Amino acid sequence: MAFMLKLPFVDVVSDGSLKHTYVNGKKLGYEFQIRLSNYRGHYLSCLKELSIKVDDEAVNPDDIAFCLRDKEFTIKQLPSLVSEFWNLIEPATIKVYLPDSLKDGAHEIEVTMQLRIPYMATPGSKHSHDYATLDSSGHKVLTI
Repeated sequence: MAFMLKLPFVDVVSDGSLKHTYVNGKKLGYEFQIRLSNYRGHYLSCLKELSIKVDDEAVNPDDIAFCLRDKEFTIKQLPSLVSEFWNLIEPATIKVYLPDSLKDGAHEIEVTMQLRIPYMATPGSKHSHDYATLDSSGHKVLTI
């Protein structure tokens, strides 16, 4: 039995945060900020799912970096990050490394983000590893 919470405290996709990503003067992609929509922070290892769509097109997870406090992680690294804590009021930056992939203008950003809640076992579950899930997904149109 799936048990999922949705606590819409804040917009997940941060206003005005979409911009091109440059490295050594070369445009390598784009980035934007996201926040947790919850009442407390979470360890990055609790991220069960993190996927991005831009203008209804799924972004390849291999092209996404999750950035927090000047550290950059791949999506595949997230399950092992048991000591990296994402504070509630702290924005994270999502970087998508696709050169020349996003033209100037308005774009719909959709973030699907689900977190395992490690202190809330699923009621009636027969398995000790079943936990409730927090749906911290969101979408917004941003201009670059």
